[in-house]
This record gives sequence, C-alpha cells and structure tokens, in this order.
Amino acid sequence: MKRLVILGGGESGVGTALLGKEKGYEVFVSDKGKIKEKYKNVLLNNEIEFEDGQHTESKILNAHIVMKSPGIPDKVDLVIQIRNAGIKVVSEIEFASKFTNATLVAITGSNGKTTTATLTHHLLKQDLDVGLAGNIGDSFARQILDKNYENYVLEISSFQLDDIIDFKPKIAILTNITPDHLDRYDYKFENYIASKFRIVENQTDEDYFIYDSDEEVIEEWLQNHSIQSKKLPFSLTNVIEEGAYYENNKIIITIDNNQIIMPTKNLALEGKHNIKNAMAASTVAHILKIRKQTIRESLENFQGVEHRLEHVLKINKVQYINDSKATNVNATYFALESMDAPTVWIVGGVDKGNDYKELFPFVNEKVKAIICLGVDNTKLFEAFGNMVDVIIETEYMSEAVKIAYKVADAGENVLLSPACASFDLFENYEDRGRQFKNAVRNL
Repeated sequence: MKRLVILGGGESGVGTALLGKEKGYEVFVSDKGKIKEKYKNVLLNNEIEFEDGQHTESKILNAHIVMKSPGIPDKVDLVIQIRNAGIKVVSEIEFASKFTNATLVAITGSNGKTTTATLTHHLLKQDLDVGLAGNIGDSFARQILDKNYENYVLEISSFQLDDIIDFKPKIAILTNITPDHLDRYDYKFENYIASKFRIVENQTDEDYFIYDSDEEVIEEWLQNHSIQSKKLPFSLTNVIEEGAYYENNKIIITIDNNQIIMPTKNLALEGKHNIKNAMAASTVAHILKIRKQTIRESLENFQGVEHRLEHVLKINKVQYINDSKATNVNATYFALESMDAPTVWIVGGVDKGNDYKELFPFVNEKVKAIICLGVDNTKLFEAFGNMVDVIIETEYMSEAVKIAYKVADAGENVLLSPACASFDLFENYEDRGRQFKNAVRNL
C-alpha cells in the first residue's frame, strides 16, 4: 500500500486525505500548527491518522508521495529533507487531477483570479455540470470525491503551480502578473513570472491559453518562450483577430472564425479591470459553447465576490467599501482607480516588499485621509505622509472605522484596500473583511 503524507491540515489537506484514503493510500496528516476542530472531526470520523503542533520526521520521511499545503515554503528544512530523500512532493491540484476526467479550466494571476473564476463558473453553470474549486470554496480533491463534476473551474495560486508535475488544464487563463509574494521567490520577479507560466507547461495544441495582451510582462515572456497551446489574447486597447477585444462598449470575441459580440453597458461589475475579467470568462464560455444569450444574461446579473470592492453600507451618504482581498499594490491600484469621489483609505498589514509609487497619482487625486492598520506602518508614512493632510495609525479595525466615520463627509467613500497581507492583526483577508463589515454595521 502506498503511503501518502499530507503536510497541512486545512481545506486542501483534509480534502486530499479523504480522496487519498478512498483511492487506497495509507494516509497520514501532519500540521505544525493547530488543526481546526471541524477538520479534526472529519479526520477522526474517517479514521485518518494525524498530528498537529509538530512534524514527526519518522512518520513523514517514509512516504511514497507528499502533498504539501501551498502555504509551506520550499526552503523549510523538512521539505528539503523530503526532496533529498527522493520523495515526490505535489500540490493538491496535481494529486487530485489524477482522479478525474473532467474538463479543467485553470485560472491564475496576481489579481483578478477570484473574480474571474467565480464569474466563469457563473457563466458555465447555467448550461454545464461544473464545480468551482482550487483556492476557493471546497477543495478540488473533496469535490472529486463527493460530486465529481464533468467540468471544473479552478482558481490556482503560484504556490500550487510550483508543485505540479503533469497537471494539464484544457483552458488556462493568466489574468496579469505584477510583483507579489517575492519573499517566496528569492525576491526575483522572473522566478515568480516563471511560476505563473507553469500553468501552460503541459498543454498541447488542443488546449487553450487565454491571457491579457496589454500586460507587457506576459507579452515579453511569450516572445522569449514557445508554448504549445492555442493562444487567445484579450485586450482593452487593440483589435484582436483571434481572441477578445473591447470597442464602443462591446466585447468582441472571435475563435476559429466564430464571432460573438457582448454589449457591456449593463455589466454588473464596475471598472476597467472587470471588463477584462468579463472578456476572459466570456472567452471560456465561448470555447465551451455556452449560448450567447446565457453569457449576456450571466454577465448582467453577476454580483461579484465578497471582500472585492464590495459595497457594504451607505451611512450619512458615505459609501463604505470592503476590498480586503486587495493583498498587493496592484489590486489596490484598481480599487483606487475606480473611486469616483474623495476617499478615506484604510491601508496596511504585512508588507511583502511593496513599492507604492504607482499609487501616487490616485492618492494625490482621490485620497483625502489615510488610516494605517498594521503593526509596522513606517513605510506607509514614508510613502504617503506628505501627500495627505490626515494620516493616522491604529491596530484595531473598530477604531479605524470610527476614525473614518469622523473624517468622511457626505458623498465620499471609505475604502478598506490594504495592499498588504493580513497576518499581523487578522487570521486572513476574510477575517479582516468581516471585521470591517461588522464595524461598519455597528456604526
């Protein structure tokens, strides 16, 4: 019996454990931190051996295959030992994809992948049997075990792509690439870029690669590397013969001489970046032969994603907006770009080597006050201290929202768009976003 060891007892780890057990592996789950009660109960009920608070090397280094949580860096001693022992290390998407014949749509990018994945799923689910997994919702492995859909839309991070071997999506989407998580890539942007492009490395000429051709980083990489997949670019600025482009408030998509035209004036999502997300999702729908009418209606009734430019409440004519999912500068760039009134901006957290320069024009033009919400806000004060009249720091979300309430006037916005990771004061970006929403409701 083959031994499967899983490092990390979260959603993807427990899903993999269940699927592994079902497929005849001897399974052991090890988590250096605390495994949540709900996951412990699942492991106990399914008689899967586990430990938390430690890694027992003797129980790990006898594995045939190790599935490691995307949160665990390759530089950790235990991972180095595992690789040196010649044990195969894979991510959940690699392991799980071996047990399904479904059509896979895989979406990666520094920003926009959650919205694009959720929107793509929304477009497909009217006509197809389709699951939504990866970095979102129930784990891919768990869904294969419980439902095994005919199609999957997978939101995939670079960390998950780092541990693939044979993973091959029918359709791959790359939304954009901006510097992010550089601490995991030796602070070399080119390493991070290469990681994102692993999404196409196993594709053949029968598969599709959908990408933003307005992004110089992507175009440059494609000029210097050849890929097998059929390339379908999308663009806001250029006419595209094969792929998608935007002109006169319409999205025009052409694939193999088959063209569809989508008006965007009734798009439910606002902002230029969301037109791009809509282009990518609609291109997938067109490839998978979803009816034009279905695509149009779905684009018009899609409500967006929690914690991504989510309009929470209007109080005294001030709009409170939760963009907690903006964990890097580029995501916050889109948020500030879409503000149409003076804005009180709540920012900060764990800085991942951020360069705030690209935000300067928007801060000068649109931001009236900045509230820094992090343990160390030195860099924010250095970057923006001279740009706004009011810059304040706090370590409590409730206090940040109360300060914003005092500073904002009727007709203005209060925007939580941190541009940083959340781990200093919050469990994760969801926890941060929910605390913001609760604090706004308590006003």
